[in-house]
Amino acid sequence: MKKRSILALFGLLFILLFISACSNNTSSTGEESEGSDGEDQTTEEASGEKTLIFGRGADSIQLDPSKVTDGESIYVTNQIYDTLVRYQEESTEVKPALATEWETSEDGLTWTFQLRDDIKFHDGTDFNAESVVFNFERWATSAEYIYYGYMFGASEEDLGGIIEKVEATGDYEVTFTLSESNAPFLQTLAMPPFGIASPDAVEKHGEDYFKNPVGTGPFVFEEWLPDESITLSKNEEYFGEVANVDKVVFRTIPDNGARFMELQSGSIDLMTGLNPQDIQTAEDDQNLQIIRRPSMNVSYLAMNTDKEGPLSEKLVRQAINLAIDKERLISLYEGIGKPAKNPLPPSLWGYNDDIEDYGYDVEEAKALLAEAGYADGFDITLYTFANPRPYMPQPKVSAQAIQEMLKEINVNVEIIENDWDTHLNVTENGEHDMAFLGWTGDNGDPDNFLYVLLDKDNAKKGSAGNIAFYKNDEVHDLLKQAQSEMDQEKRTELYLKAQEIIHEDAPWFPIAHTTPPIAASKNIVNYSPHPTGSEPFNLLDIEQ
Repeated sequence: MKKRSILALFGLLFILLFISACSNNTSSTGEESEGSDGEDQTTEEASGEKTLIFGRGADSIQLDPSKVTDGESIYVTNQIYDTLVRYQEESTEVKPALATEWETSEDGLTWTFQLRDDIKFHDGTDFNAESVVFNFERWATSAEYIYYGYMFGASEEDLGGIIEKVEATGDYEVTFTLSESNAPFLQTLAMPPFGIASPDAVEKHGEDYFKNPVGTGPFVFEEWLPDESITLSKNEEYFGEVANVDKVVFRTIPDNGARFMELQSGSIDLMTGLNPQDIQTAEDDQNLQIIRRPSMNVSYLAMNTDKEGPLSEKLVRQAINLAIDKERLISLYEGIGKPAKNPLPPSLWGYNDDIEDYGYDVEEAKALLAEAGYADGFDITLYTFANPRPYMPQPKVSAQAIQEMLKEINVNVEIIENDWDTHLNVTENGEHDMAFLGWTGDNGDPDNFLYVLLDKDNAKKGSAGNIAFYKNDEVHDLLKQAQSEMDQEKRTELYLKAQEIIHEDAPWFPIAHTTPPIAASKNIVNYSPHPTGSEPFNLLDIEQ
């Protein structure tokens, strides 16, 4: 009798262990899964914690948002930091965030913001007007704060740009004085690169602050394992809507196919960089869903106009535009892209739809090359990135297609593929002949495309947003006038004219505007991807 009781107890114990093991098979509750950082997270499951695992193709470059332009970094910093104002959930209209209200002078030169008085940074220090002043003064000390230069016209000679001074005019009031009116100023302040950092943390960590970020946002930085994962935890004291999930893990999975397999297996919950051919598979899977990000982007082939050689000639650049079959190239996007003819996406006001694209004409391209003195063609490099981007899902295949097309006009293309970080470094320094890149709009204003990507102010080696190094004085004058003009109809006229000149000079071969697909578990709810390319995750939830 005693022996049977012991056997029965062992049998019961085995059954309980088996049931427990079988229950540990979904990533959304935070337990360990294949390919995760390996932590034993069964305690999290027992406590009912929710962990969102986000799969992406490349790691962040750094987590100081003021020093980066890449989406992989901004995706993370958008969770950690708040800006003075934020965009609405589905548009680039602004709403209060760290600032509760604001007013501007009649001449547009003075902006005064009233700040929240009940916020602390993640390190426990107080947020106030002095912390806002600290951040803006920090950004105006060096050209390494890239977006500050792009958006406020700063240069090595004038590090402050159009912002003459930022003052704490009260404990929770800050006043900006501008040297000239700036139409997109308020929308610009909502951009993630202008997230307000803890002054104490910046001073404590010094040069290492980029990997120890401290903000006021809905999530708190926990850990960064380079090229593996970044882990954030919920900010329980967040002044806005406290997150529904307890943790967010950004996992780096370079291969699109491998990332999709992990989504199918349930070891990640959301992913970007889906191969176009996998969209239908995801839509047919009852456990998955496809969520499409609204289009406000452009992909392009930039031609380095600053290098001595064929690409410094307008006729050569026009010939390359004529020699690439855009419809064939767009077929590689498999339904998620529409042909581009301008740097602006058609979803933005100011878009010049009257411009006619170059079209595809190999014989005309050859004639232009002969006129420019290159009848026998030439050799050239095309730099591409290995990682998929929302505006270009298959960069290597796209590069190979262009290589084949340009052979028809005796232009021999050498493809050079780099990882994302290296690609950005190469192009910002102007080492390329031709290069792929793209842009997702930050603030819904044409200035954010035309000035950032094609003005001579942003053609500085080492920090170039204008990687075509295109310098046209007439375009510059039009874009600067548009920045200071407060009447949108007049601004529109200026942008229409600028696009005509850019089209004629052909520093780019514009490729596509995309509606990037995000694949997700069916359990993900209340998730609305933002047109600017990233969004805070505090509103989404995981259904159990």
